[in-house]
Amino acid sequence: MTSQPQVTDFQLSPTLQEFRDFVRDYAQKLGGAARYDAEVKFPGDAVQAAAKLGLLRTTVAKEYGGSAMGNLASCVMLEEINAVCASTGVTISVHNSLVNSLLGKWCTDAQKRRWFPKLVTGEWLGAYCLSEAFSGSDAAALRCEAKKNGDHYVMNGAKLWITTGSEAKLFVIFARTGPDRVKGISAFVVERDWPGVSVGKKERKLGLRGSPTTEIVCENVKVPADCLIDKEGTGFTIALDTLDGGRLGIASQSLGIARAAIELIRTHLAGQLDAKGRSTATQPEQWTLADLAAELDAYRFLTWRAALLRDQGVRCSTEAAMAKLCASRLANRAARAAVSVLGQAGVDGSNAAERILRDARITEIYEGATDIQRLVIARGLMAPA
Repeated sequence: MTSQPQVTDFQLSPTLQEFRDFVRDYAQKLGGAARYDAEVKFPGDAVQAAAKLGLLRTTVAKEYGGSAMGNLASCVMLEEINAVCASTGVTISVHNSLVNSLLGKWCTDAQKRRWFPKLVTGEWLGAYCLSEAFSGSDAAALRCEAKKNGDHYVMNGAKLWITTGSEAKLFVIFARTGPDRVKGISAFVVERDWPGVSVGKKERKLGLRGSPTTEIVCENVKVPADCLIDKEGTGFTIALDTLDGGRLGIASQSLGIARAAIELIRTHLAGQLDAKGRSTATQPEQWTLADLAAELDAYRFLTWRAALLRDQGVRCSTEAAMAKLCASRLANRAARAAVSVLGQAGVDGSNAAERILRDARITEIYEGATDIQRLVIARGLMAPA
């Protein structure tokens, strides 16, 4: 019996390579990252430019106006954008991976035809509303309520740390519809212009200053029953499933941030030459560059693996958590190294190093903090086969 060679292809397909180059061209023309950060300004122009290029529809089926490119393409896209502007990157990530993908998987045909035309064109941006003051990492502790009253629900409560909160027109809100800690949670689509929906406190942040993070308040909001996603009691399942995709988005963001930091180090060291054109970069600094670059490649493949599994319909909670854990740690190490290697130039605002350092910190916090990823991975490994 002749065994067939087993081949694992670590190359992007020609289509995805072309898409990556297309997105890279868009990203390199952004040019506003420093301004968005300094002015604490939402990158609306960059997001609308992305919408015109079809970058807000990658996880939506073609029958609803999407491009159906999937999670791997989204990861490739998000790395390129975040290597230039993390505020723009997280806006596009949340819209695609936490809103569009959720609606695409869990909503009815009528619901999709109702909301996707505005979401895929960028007329509306979406936001994902799970966290609350007393339910961050412990999402099942949420208190926002939605009580059934005839043909609608009455929703009351506040959601915190909502990315794009002040700019979004559509919210996916998780609320309590029953007493059970897990099975009493349901998911709803809530539109920004409905009576009783308001934007509360806007957070003052260390990084991602161009991405608004706000409170969303619901006061006696009448939510039509046909805005319930799936059915009552499945909200927690929907939330966790969607977070797998969200973690791939933040892993990709982390890769982009790390890549930008590594490029700063590479450029700085490559410019250190003596009179004869020989490198004067110290050996420890070269080792730092080598280690970071090697990890970047390794964690990119880790992220791509999880994305491929999700595109194949295979549960990837453990793999997505691994990707997010490793890539976010790398982003922070690379950013710190860039500031250290560049010295004064790393902190005086003359280049992107200090902004990258500030932007990197959040990647180990949102979409599940680092220790939560470790718990997800450990539980996945210990679960019965």
